[in-house]
Amino acid sequence: MTSVIEGRAARVGGADRVLSDDEVTGFVVEQLGGLDVDGRSVCVLVPDATRTCPLPLLVGAVHRALHGRVSRLTVLIALGTHGAMSEEALRAHVGVYPGTEVINHEWWKPETFANLGTIPSARIEELSGGRMSGDVPVMLNRAVVDHDIALVVGPVLPHEVVGMSGGNKYFFPGVAGQQIIDVSHWLGALITSAEIIGTTGLTPVRALINDGAALIPAETYAFCVVTADTQESALHSISFGDCIASWASAAEISAATHVTYLDRPRRRVLSLVPEMYDEIWTGAKGFYKVEPIVADGGEVILYAPHIREIATSHPQIHEIGYHCRDYFVKQWDRFKDVHWGVLAHSTHLRGAGTYDAETGVEKLRVAVTLATGIPEEVCRAVNLGYRDPATIDVGEFASDPDTLVVPRAGEVLFRLR
Repeated sequence: MTSVIEGRAARVGGADRVLSDDEVTGFVVEQLGGLDVDGRSVCVLVPDATRTCPLPLLVGAVHRALHGRVSRLTVLIALGTHGAMSEEALRAHVGVYPGTEVINHEWWKPETFANLGTIPSARIEELSGGRMSGDVPVMLNRAVVDHDIALVVGPVLPHEVVGMSGGNKYFFPGVAGQQIIDVSHWLGALITSAEIIGTTGLTPVRALINDGAALIPAETYAFCVVTADTQESALHSISFGDCIASWASAAEISAATHVTYLDRPRRRVLSLVPEMYDEIWTGAKGFYKVEPIVADGGEVILYAPHIREIATSHPQIHEIGYHCRDYFVKQWDRFKDVHWGVLAHSTHLRGAGTYDAETGVEKLRVAVTLATGIPEEVCRAVNLGYRDPATIDVGEFASDPDTLVVPRAGEVLFRLR
């Protein structure tokens, strides 16, 4: 039986193979068998439906290992600020297990949060290189605090805000309060997605969320998995340990499997956005992951006829639209009271650009076009291009040597060699 040592992670699998379901279940049961959980309560944090992950397999294995040993078992969906999942959706997404409660992170209810303390302004200034300041209260879903052990179960993927997702990110922003979400996302936006995405090291945003996680009173562990493109339900690897070590172990595998390198840039990218993204707030990942390989003056088309909304939970995006970072930075008095997470999302989808405050002219590196169910007037109003999705012939686009068609866009990062 493998024991868990602080600062180290156990791992099964690798970039060159796909695990069987029996291997996954066996690993989970073995690792949890070595933990002191008897008579204690466990909160399991998992992603919502905007991440590819075989949760019924993983949560089923966790339940098998813990049911009858622990005093209470709760599964908490780390929504961040995404929309809540229905009871029916939760059953399909996670599964149904005896003696286990499955709940959404109700981020819209202040009473669901516990105050863990404060990250001081000096630390924020240090992490941002002097670009941000102010104390940040660390608010976290009370369910985590009310359990003895918090167990993260979820994938690690290239991410536009933190570098590589997973690990402590399931706490912050996964089940965190608005202010630390805003600060972490705006910090990432100031650094820019182009610089931070896919970084496996300790980015400033990763350091910030690790600081927040250090204040959690519960013991924290993580099963960090790396999904295989060949099958939605398959895994390359699964790592277990403390949230930092297990994340680092999985990030190594994700960097080898979820990053595709091209020899030359493309003038145009057609991102085929999968149905797990049901609005542009999440479907924008089809842009983040391909922007690095688009030539200056090129275009990214987000093809998603099923998407009919920009952002149901974030109406402020309709007020400010989509712009480059400097558009906001150089007009800070005008935008400082907008949720910084909304500003960050705006900059991530428009990518690199410049803004001249004297002339009011914004120049963007690439064009972003929506080929979705969102009306043209709505697209234009938020400073995005429009194309009727009925005019998209995927085969025709694929035959163009200067166009890259990306299936299931949003999780694999594209880079130039």
